[in-house]
Amino acid sequence: EQSQAHAYSCENETNFTTCQKEPNYFDSVKEELFNLRFQHTVNQLDNPMRMKAVKRDIARVKTFIRKQES
Repeated sequence: EQSQAHAYSCENETNFTTCQKEPNYFDSVKEELFNLRFQHTVNQLDNPMRMKAVKRDIARVKTFIRKQES
């Protein structure tokens, strides 16, 4: 089963703020990373660079959350 990419990515600041409005975005990205890792393990991953992009999205979300806390 192919992993589903999000309707938009968090590559730039405007899209990132849009991402924050989506409820449970962080959970969905973490779940996507889990699925990608599983596909990679069983050699069914079509686009290994997607894992890198998802990891960066997670880092952006965590950074945004930390900024909001302080």
